Amino acid sequence: METREPSTAGPLLRDWRRRRKLSQLDLSLLADTSARHLSYMETGRARPSREMLLRLSAALDIPLRERNTLLLAGGYAPAYRESSPDDAYMASVSSALETVLATHEPYPAVVVDRLWNVVRGNSAMSVLMEGVPAHLSEPRPNVFRLALHPEGLAARLVNLGEVRELFLDRLLHQVNTTADADLRALYEEVSCYPAAEEPADAGTGPADGPNPIRVPLRLRTPFGELALFSTMATFGAPADVTLSELAIELFYPLDGFTADTLRALAPASSKNSAAPANVFP
Repeated sequence: METREPSTAGPLLRDWRRRRKLSQLDLSLLADTSARHLSYMETGRARPSREMLLRLSAALDIPLRERNTLLLAGGYAPAYRESSPDDAYMASVSSALETVLATHEPYPAVVVDRLWNVVRGNSAMSVLMEGVPAHLSEPRPNVFRLALHPEGLAARLVNLGEVRELFLDRLLHQVNTTADADLRALYEEVSCYPAAEEPADAGTGPADGPNPIRVPLRLRTPFGELALFSTMATFGAPADVTLSELAIELFYPLDGFTADTLRALAPASSKNSAAPANVFP
Protein backbone atom coordinates (compact mmCIF):
# COMPACT_ATOMS: atom_id res chain seq x y z
CA MET A 1 0.00 0.00 0.00
CA GLU A 2 1.35 3.43 -0.94
CA THR A 3 1.46 6.34 1.47
CA ARG A 4 1.33 10.05 0.66
CA GLU A 5 4.59 10.82 2.41
CA PRO A 6 7.48 11.94 0.18
CA SER A 7 10.06 9.33 -0.76
CA THR A 8 13.37 9.34 1.12
CA ALA A 9 14.67 6.22 -0.58
CA GLY A 10 17.13 8.06 -2.83
CA PRO A 11 19.92 8.63 -0.30
CA LEU A 12 19.60 5.03 0.91
CA LEU A 13 19.95 3.76 -2.66
CA ARG A 14 23.03 5.91 -3.17
CA ASP A 15 24.59 4.66 0.06
CA TRP A 16 24.01 1.02 -0.87
CA ARG A 17 25.37 1.56 -4.38
CA ARG A 18 28.54 3.14 -3.01
CA ARG A 19 28.88 0.42 -0.39
CA ARG A 20 28.82 -2.14 -3.22
CA LYS A 21 31.38 -0.03 -5.12
CA LEU A 22 29.17 0.29 -8.19
CA SER A 23 28.81 3.26 -10.51
CA GLN A 24 25.37 4.45 -11.55
CA LEU A 25 25.99 2.90 -14.95
CA ASP A 26 26.98 -0.43 -13.39
CA LEU A 27 23.84 -0.57 -11.27
CA SER A 28 21.56 0.59 -14.06
CA LEU A 29 22.76 -2.29 -16.23
CA LEU A 30 22.24 -4.80 -13.43
CA ALA A 31 18.74 -3.50 -12.71
CA ASP A 32 17.70 -3.01 -16.34
CA THR A 33 17.11 0.72 -16.08
CA SER A 34 18.89 3.84 -17.29
CA ALA A 35 21.72 5.61 -15.49
CA ARG A 36 19.80 8.90 -15.87
CA HIS A 37 16.69 7.46 -14.21
CA LEU A 38 18.83 6.01 -11.41
CA SER A 39 20.46 9.41 -10.90
CA TYR A 40 17.03 11.05 -10.69
CA MET A 41 15.90 8.48 -8.12
CA GLU A 42 18.99 8.98 -5.98
CA THR A 43 18.61 12.78 -5.97
CA GLY A 44 14.84 12.70 -5.39
CA ARG A 45 13.91 14.11 -8.80
CA ALA A 46 12.08 10.87 -9.59
CA ARG A 47 10.06 8.66 -7.27
CA PRO A 48 11.00 4.96 -7.64
CA SER A 49 8.15 2.50 -7.89
CA ARG A 50 7.83 -0.40 -5.50
CA GLU A 51 8.87 -2.80 -8.26
CA MET A 52 11.92 -0.69 -9.06
CA LEU A 53 13.02 -0.61 -5.43
CA LEU A 54 12.74 -4.38 -5.22
CA ARG A 55 14.67 -4.77 -8.46
CA LEU A 56 17.42 -2.43 -7.30
CA SER A 57 17.53 -4.18 -3.90
CA ALA A 58 18.08 -7.53 -5.61
CA ALA A 59 20.78 -6.09 -7.87
CA LEU A 60 22.54 -4.60 -4.83
CA ASP A 61 22.10 -7.79 -2.80
CA ILE A 62 20.60 -5.82 0.08
CA PRO A 63 19.58 -7.96 3.09
CA LEU A 64 15.82 -8.48 3.43
CA ARG A 65 15.60 -6.45 6.65
CA GLU A 66 17.15 -3.44 4.90
CA ARG A 67 14.98 -4.00 1.81
CA ASN A 68 11.95 -3.44 4.03
CA THR A 69 13.58 -0.26 5.35
CA LEU A 70 14.17 0.94 1.79
CA LEU A 71 10.54 0.25 0.85
CA LEU A 72 9.29 2.16 3.89
CA ALA A 73 11.55 5.07 2.97
CA GLY A 74 10.02 4.99 -0.50
CA GLY A 75 6.51 5.16 0.92
CA TYR A 76 5.60 1.49 0.49
CA ALA A 77 4.69 -1.34 2.84
CA PRO A 78 7.39 -3.91 3.67
CA ALA A 79 7.61 -6.86 1.29
CA TYR A 80 9.06 -9.40 3.69
CA ARG A 81 7.51 -10.85 6.81
CA GLU A 82 9.55 -11.00 10.04
CA SER A 83 8.62 -14.05 12.12
CA SER A 84 9.72 -15.60 15.36
CA PRO A 85 11.57 -18.92 14.94
CA ASP A 86 8.90 -20.42 17.22
CA ASP A 87 5.90 -19.30 15.13
CA ALA A 88 3.69 -22.04 13.71
CA TYR A 89 4.39 -20.43 10.33
CA MET A 90 8.03 -21.54 10.79
CA ALA A 91 7.23 -25.11 11.89
CA SER A 92 8.84 -26.76 8.86
CA VAL A 93 11.98 -24.68 9.32
CA SER A 94 12.11 -25.48 13.02
CA SER A 95 11.81 -29.19 12.27
CA ALA A 96 14.60 -28.97 9.70
CA LEU A 97 16.88 -27.19 12.17
CA GLU A 98 16.27 -29.79 14.87
CA THR A 99 17.03 -32.58 12.39
CA VAL A 100 20.32 -30.99 11.31
CA LEU A 101 21.44 -30.40 14.90
CA ALA A 102 20.54 -33.91 16.06
CA THR A 103 22.03 -35.76 13.11
CA HIS A 104 25.30 -33.82 13.37
CA GLU A 105 26.05 -35.27 16.82
CA PRO A 106 28.48 -36.27 18.24
CA TYR A 107 29.96 -33.11 16.72
CA PRO A 108 28.93 -29.63 17.93
CA ALA A 109 26.46 -27.52 15.97
CA VAL A 110 24.57 -24.27 16.55
CA VAL A 111 21.95 -22.10 14.86
CA VAL A 112 22.69 -18.38 15.04
CA ASP A 113 20.77 -15.23 14.17
CA ARG A 114 22.03 -12.16 12.35
CA LEU A 115 23.89 -10.93 15.46
CA TRP A 116 25.52 -14.34 16.02
CA ASN A 117 23.36 -15.05 19.05
CA VAL A 118 22.83 -18.77 19.49
CA VAL A 119 19.21 -19.67 18.83
CA ARG A 120 19.66 -23.43 19.23
CA GLY A 121 22.47 -25.88 19.77
CA ASN A 122 22.94 -29.61 20.11
CA SER A 123 24.15 -31.48 23.21
CA ALA A 124 27.68 -31.85 21.82
CA MET A 125 28.15 -28.10 22.34
CA SER A 126 28.56 -28.83 26.05
CA VAL A 127 32.18 -29.78 25.31
CA LEU A 128 32.87 -26.24 24.09
CA MET A 129 30.76 -24.57 26.78
CA GLU A 130 32.55 -26.24 29.68
CA GLY A 131 33.48 -23.61 32.29
CA VAL A 132 31.87 -20.66 30.47
CA PRO A 133 30.40 -18.25 33.08
CA ALA A 134 26.70 -17.48 33.16
CA HIS A 135 27.08 -13.88 32.01
CA LEU A 136 28.39 -15.17 28.66
CA SER A 137 25.79 -17.90 28.23
CA GLU A 138 22.59 -16.19 29.39
CA PRO A 139 20.06 -15.34 28.16
CA ARG A 140 21.60 -16.52 24.89
CA PRO A 141 25.27 -17.06 24.12
CA ASN A 142 26.87 -14.93 21.43
CA VAL A 143 29.45 -16.69 19.25
CA PHE A 144 31.90 -13.77 19.19
CA ARG A 145 31.67 -13.08 22.90
CA LEU A 146 32.08 -16.78 23.67
CA ALA A 147 35.15 -17.07 21.47
CA LEU A 148 36.97 -13.83 22.29
CA HIS A 149 36.00 -12.82 25.84
CA PRO A 150 38.87 -13.54 28.26
CA GLU A 151 36.49 -15.50 30.48
CA GLY A 152 35.13 -17.52 27.57
CA LEU A 153 36.85 -19.85 25.13
CA ALA A 154 39.73 -17.38 24.75
CA ALA A 155 41.18 -18.69 28.01
CA ARG A 156 41.41 -22.18 26.49
CA LEU A 157 42.25 -21.39 22.88
CA VAL A 158 45.76 -22.50 22.01
CA ASN A 159 45.81 -20.29 18.90
CA LEU A 160 43.86 -17.32 20.26
CA GLY A 161 45.77 -14.78 18.17
CA GLU A 162 44.89 -16.50 14.89
CA VAL A 163 41.28 -17.10 15.87
CA ARG A 164 40.85 -13.53 17.07
CA GLU A 165 42.19 -12.09 13.82
CA LEU A 166 39.99 -14.37 11.72
CA PHE A 167 36.84 -13.68 13.74
CA LEU A 168 37.32 -9.90 13.76
CA ASP A 169 38.00 -9.83 10.01
CA ARG A 170 34.87 -11.90 9.40
CA LEU A 171 32.71 -9.68 11.59
CA LEU A 172 34.06 -6.43 10.12
CA HIS A 173 33.37 -7.72 6.62
CA GLN A 174 29.78 -8.49 7.62
CA VAL A 175 29.42 -5.02 9.17
CA ASN A 176 30.60 -3.38 5.96
CA THR A 177 28.40 -5.61 3.81
CA THR A 178 25.16 -5.20 5.76
CA ALA A 179 25.56 -1.73 7.33
CA ASP A 180 23.96 -3.22 10.45
CA ALA A 181 24.35 -0.85 13.42
CA ASP A 182 23.93 -3.68 15.94
CA LEU A 183 26.69 -5.69 14.27
CA ARG A 184 28.88 -2.58 14.33
CA ALA A 185 28.29 -2.26 18.08
CA LEU A 186 29.17 -5.94 18.55
CA TYR A 187 32.39 -5.48 16.56
CA GLU A 188 33.39 -2.44 18.60
CA GLU A 189 32.77 -4.40 21.79
CA VAL A 190 34.63 -7.62 20.99
CA SER A 191 37.52 -5.88 19.23
CA CYS A 192 38.29 -4.22 22.56
CA TYR A 193 38.72 -7.52 24.36
CA PRO A 194 42.38 -8.06 25.29
CA ALA A 195 44.53 -9.89 22.77
CA ALA A 196 46.50 -12.28 24.95
CA GLU A 197 49.94 -13.42 23.91
CA GLU A 198 50.20 -16.83 22.30
CA PRO A 199 51.28 -19.53 24.77
CA ALA A 200 54.70 -21.09 24.36
CA ASP A 201 53.20 -24.35 23.06
CA ALA A 202 51.00 -22.66 20.44
CA GLY A 203 52.77 -24.46 17.62
CA THR A 204 52.94 -27.96 19.02
CA GLY A 205 49.33 -29.17 18.89
CA PRO A 206 48.07 -32.27 17.12
CA ALA A 207 46.62 -30.21 14.27
CA ASP A 208 50.03 -28.81 13.28
CA GLY A 209 51.55 -29.67 9.94
CA PRO A 210 49.86 -29.57 6.52
CA ASN A 211 46.06 -29.40 6.71
CA PRO A 212 43.31 -27.87 4.56
CA ILE A 213 42.11 -25.38 7.22
CA ARG A 214 44.10 -22.18 7.68
CA VAL A 215 42.83 -21.39 11.19
CA PRO A 216 41.30 -24.33 13.07
CA LEU A 217 39.79 -23.95 16.52
CA ARG A 218 42.38 -25.51 18.85
CA LEU A 219 40.91 -25.86 22.30
CA ARG A 220 42.35 -27.17 25.56
CA THR A 221 39.92 -29.46 27.39
CA PRO A 222 40.22 -31.88 30.32
CA PHE A 223 40.28 -34.63 27.69
CA GLY A 224 43.16 -33.19 25.69
CA GLU A 225 43.56 -30.63 22.93
CA LEU A 226 40.72 -30.69 20.41
CA ALA A 227 41.10 -29.34 16.87
CA LEU A 228 37.94 -28.31 15.03
CA PHE A 229 36.88 -26.51 11.89
CA SER A 230 33.42 -25.37 10.87
CA THR A 231 31.15 -24.84 7.89
CA MET A 232 28.21 -22.44 7.57
CA ALA A 233 24.85 -23.20 5.98
CA THR A 234 21.97 -20.83 5.19
CA PHE A 235 18.49 -21.26 3.71
CA GLY A 236 18.09 -20.87 -0.04
CA ALA A 237 15.73 -18.20 -1.43
CA PRO A 238 14.26 -17.02 1.90
CA ALA A 239 11.14 -14.85 1.79
CA ASP A 240 11.11 -14.12 5.53
CA VAL A 241 13.48 -11.71 7.31
CA THR A 242 14.06 -14.05 10.24
CA LEU A 243 14.76 -17.01 8.00
CA SER A 244 17.17 -15.00 5.86
CA GLU A 245 19.18 -14.15 8.97
CA LEU A 246 19.49 -17.67 10.38
CA ALA A 247 22.67 -19.65 9.79
CA ILE A 248 23.80 -23.09 10.92
CA GLU A 249 27.41 -23.55 12.01
CA LEU A 250 28.57 -27.17 11.97
CA PHE A 251 31.82 -28.13 13.66
CA TYR A 252 33.94 -31.05 12.47
CA PRO A 253 37.04 -32.75 13.93
CA LEU A 254 40.31 -31.90 12.21
CA ASP A 255 42.15 -34.98 13.45
CA GLY A 256 41.51 -38.50 14.62
CA PHE A 257 42.06 -37.70 18.29
CA THR A 258 39.34 -35.04 18.24
CA ALA A 259 36.92 -37.32 16.40
CA ASP A 260 37.52 -40.20 18.82
CA THR A 261 37.17 -37.92 21.85
CA LEU A 262 33.89 -36.39 20.70
CA ARG A 263 32.46 -39.80 19.90
CA ALA A 264 33.51 -41.10 23.33
CA LEU A 265 31.92 -38.09 25.04
CA ALA A 266 28.65 -38.32 23.10
CA PRO A 267 26.69 -40.45 25.61
CA ALA A 268 27.75 -38.21 28.50
CA SER A 269 26.97 -34.95 26.74
CA SER A 270 23.55 -36.13 25.56
CA LYS A 271 22.58 -36.91 29.16
CA ASN A 272 24.09 -33.74 30.60
CA SER A 273 21.07 -31.69 31.66
CA ALA A 274 23.24 -28.55 31.98
CA ALA A 275 24.17 -28.56 28.30
CA PRO A 276 21.57 -28.13 25.58
CA ALA A 277 18.36 -27.33 27.43
CA ASN A 278 19.77 -24.65 29.74
CA VAL A 279 22.60 -23.15 27.72
CA PHE A 280 20.62 -23.17 24.47
CA PRO A 281 16.97 -22.45 25.36
